[in-house]
Amino acid sequence: MDKLLKQATVATEQRDWLSVTQCLQQLPLDECSRNHANPEAKELPLGLAMALTVLEQGDFQARWDIAKVLPQWGERIVTPLIEILEDEEADLEQRWFAGRILGGFNTPEVIRTLVKLLDHSEDEELSAIASSALAAIGHAAVEALTDLLVQPESRLFATRALAQMHCAEVINPLLSVVHDPDVQVRVTAIAALSRFHDDRIVSVFLVALNDYAASVRKEAVIGLGLSASSQTDLDTLIYLQPLLYDLNLDVCQQAAIAIGRIGTDQAAEALFPVLRSPLTPVPLQLTVIQVLARIETATTLEYLHQALSTIAEDSILEIVRVFGRIETPNLKYQAAKILLDFFKSGHPSVETTAIKQALAYSWGQLGIRDAMETLGQLQNDPQMSVRLHANAAIQQLQ
Repeated sequence: MDKLLKQATVATEQRDWLSVTQCLQQLPLDECSRNHANPEAKELPLGLAMALTVLEQGDFQARWDIAKVLPQWGERIVTPLIEILEDEEADLEQRWFAGRILGGFNTPEVIRTLVKLLDHSEDEELSAIASSALAAIGHAAVEALTDLLVQPESRLFATRALAQMHCAEVINPLLSVVHDPDVQVRVTAIAALSRFHDDRIVSVFLVALNDYAASVRKEAVIGLGLSASSQTDLDTLIYLQPLLYDLNLDVCQQAAIAIGRIGTDQAAEALFPVLRSPLTPVPLQLTVIQVLARIETATTLEYLHQALSTIAEDSILEIVRVFGRIETPNLKYQAAKILLDFFKSGHPSVETTAIKQALAYSWGQLGIRDAMETLGQLQNDPQMSVRLHANAAIQQLQ
């Protein structure tokens, strides 16, 4: 054992991290466990001190290897690893490994440290490793975080920590804060609950659709949309349709996306008046167009056809583009025919370069030879970019 420690000491001085790790791996377990009796002792065992040196100074591979060795010292490593994790001046990769190792220790001190890191860290990787570590700890971490929900000053970051954990045990504590006075707590809890299937959660979404905070309504709409496919006794459309006319544009757009998930002709029928309305902002028009195109039925194509003559030019361009992405074989002809009729309609937007390019591209993608004559006309367009698009489409059709 002394020989191994001497070899490791020499390798540490030479910064030969591979040799250090190999020596420490061979230490007898009883030698490591001998240091467990007093985990609060200030002086670190020599082997542990060298292992921490590798963690501090080694490259990624060296840190990866030593991370497998460090747990053999048991809870003796908790305090130094917490110090590393909390040191904002420390190397980010070193802190990442420290957090990863701490996930193997189910102690109140570790849980408090990981929760604090989740609440204060602005680095996504550190937050992710803290979340993963808490998830690895499991039930004890959920209990600790649930206790923190009682205090208003810790409720937000405790909710955020619970929201990072993908286990069913977090459902009850998250449900307990969905009506919290703090908007951010409600938003975080409802967004996290969207991941789970539980009969109680749908009723939470329905109540939150009427929340005064737009951010809460938005998350409730998203959650209800995600649960739509699993609801057999709830007419989700009835609840979502009024949100298409919400005062907040983000809520309206998410409502359109959620209705699109329902995927029925009734859902398309609810979206069509929004698309045609002259009061609908262009960003919402674009969202509705994309949603109708994804539903991809003869009915939705006809709705998009009817909208071509009434909507903004940017929205017309989007319809032309989404038609080119139609994949259902028996709808490709319908899409190509609609675009041909639109081109011949004399609508002013047909004269714009962007729309002529998009028409040519979509006809080429749809593969319908009925467009050949019209593409021939575009080969003589004054704009070279239009001619290039027309030539490319003709080559595809041939």
